[in-house]
Amino acid sequence: MSQRGYTGKPQQAPTPGRQKRVGFTGTQEGMTSVQRFMVGRLLDMLDPSFIHHGDCVGADAEVHDLAGELGIPVELHPPEDDAKRAFCAGARFENKPLPYLERNHVIVIATDTLVAAPKEDEEVVRSGTWATVRYARKAGRVVLVVQPGGSIVGWS
Repeated sequence: MSQRGYTGKPQQAPTPGRQKRVGFTGTQEGMTSVQRFMVGRLLDMLDPSFIHHGDCVGADAEVHDLAGELGIPVELHPPEDDAKRAFCAGARFENKPLPYLERNHVIVIATDTLVAAPKEDEEVVRSGTWATVRYARKAGRVVLVVQPGGSIVGWS
């Protein structure tokens, strides 16, 4: 897997006839304003037919709003524990609630590309966002990490 700066659309295109499905994972503390702007730009460029997220407070709720602004249908993958659930309204589909780790794996499996908005620039242990990024890389997904300062780092 190569790490590179992101300068445009992802090089891996979806298979003809398939829907382009983008997953999202992010910090429960919410995105920085520049992160939110860059995630919006990325989603606009990727032009997915669906975005999948975990329905948690913070970045998931923010990306849900971005998807609404861009007219992108949403599929929710809510957590089993309601304590940090955002209860986002207006999703096209809502899956059965699952434990955090299992839910994050389902998001990766259901999508071709993962967009991540962590609270740190560098990968850390004991972070659901970074654990999802690691799982997506291992699963061979295109991964685009939007750092707090707005830089985009990608793996494919």
